[in-house]
Amino acid sequence: MVSKKEPLAYQERDYRCQHVSDLLASTVKVAETDLHILTPEPIGDLALVAVTKVRAEIESYIQQQPLFLSSLVPLPTDSHAPKSVQAMLEAGLRAGVGPMAAVAGVVAEQVGRKLLAQGMDEVIVENGGDIFAARTQTSTVAVYAGASRLSGKLGILLQSEQMPCGICCSSGTVGHSLSFGVADAVVVLASATALADAAATRLGNEVRSREQKSINKAIEVAKSIKGLAGVLVIAGEHLGAWGSIELVPLA
Repeated sequence: MVSKKEPLAYQERDYRCQHVSDLLASTVKVAETDLHILTPEPIGDLALVAVTKVRAEIESYIQQQPLFLSSLVPLPTDSHAPKSVQAMLEAGLRAGVGPMAAVAGVVAEQVGRKLLAQGMDEVIVENGGDIFAARTQTSTVAVYAGASRLSGKLGILLQSEQMPCGICCSSGTVGHSLSFGVADAVVVLASATALADAAATRLGNEVRSREQKSINKAIEVAKSIKGLAGVLVIAGEHLGAWGSIELVPLA
């Protein structure tokens, strides 16, 4: 089911104004894609070109394979598909979800890597709570978990050697994304942002109650998904974490 709770702050994405960084902030919007990009210098049209390209690849593939858009289960790999589509198919297979569960993550990473290839030393691309991060210094990602009293109280510390990486969030109580669970936040860290995105959706689906045993079940599923580096699950007043994920308190 689609979450019924969409707090105004989330719709307007004013969490983007709360970042503390020495990087320059840019916004790039193309149709449904709305990116918040942090770089050490102006990006010009580089990100816009990258977004347009990856969206065109995905939209063209959907025209050829309509099931790619609607499937809630994994689809077979396709060696003839564009790399962005191949990444989504692979992520869906590993996480056990449809390929579109990885769309925000793959767009964020494609844009971020394009900027790195053009000479940017550091890049952060946020796409609706899904992040591609490439920094040369330790960074903290704040965790927004809706009405949970843990929301805004915890951050995930990323070491420079962990990046580039994807850090993606799924919620059954916040935002418009499809989720069959009730987690306030499931955050996944992985080297591939598409995989982090797809896995966050899968693990969010596993949290069917706000009891600790439901969180523990999601953590056990996370351990079975190859390629994940770490996971944080928050549901109400309970949380669970696994892997190389370092939690820090936020002021």
